[in-house]
Amino acid sequence: MTQQYSRFMRWTSRVVILSMLALGLPQQSAYAAMVETEQTISHELAVQDRARIIAFIDRDDVVAQLQQKGVTAGEAKARVYALTDDEAHKIAGKLDQLPAGGTDVVGVLLFLFIVLLVTDILGFTKVFPFTRPVKR
Repeated sequence: MTQQYSRFMRWTSRVVILSMLALGLPQQSAYAAMVETEQTISHELAVQDRARIIAFIDRDDVVAQLQQKGVTAGEAKARVYALTDDEAHKIAGKLDQLPAGGTDVVGVLLFLFIVLLVTDILGFTKVFPFTRPVKR
């Protein structure tokens, strides 16, 4: 019985080893690299830009405009977090150019809608049900 058990264990261990090799278990690797100051500053600016855009989206009048367009504030925030750092910087720059009274809210919302629509069409996100991504 011990010989049969030993043969079974060898066969089982070989099957397990071969299946692990065939599946190609992900190997964890870590690496360290120097980070330039510009990269760190750029990332921090992008975080600040996203926070400013989110604060803008949280305004009551903006929420009302988004709901008129059929977009919830949560969907818009998800899209803001999906933006690249450059896109977030451009949108935050547009917020700076708004008049103090905020009379051009529709323009900013239109710009935000177009950016969200383009990222939806490119397949980066899926917010609008009426779009189909280009990537498949």
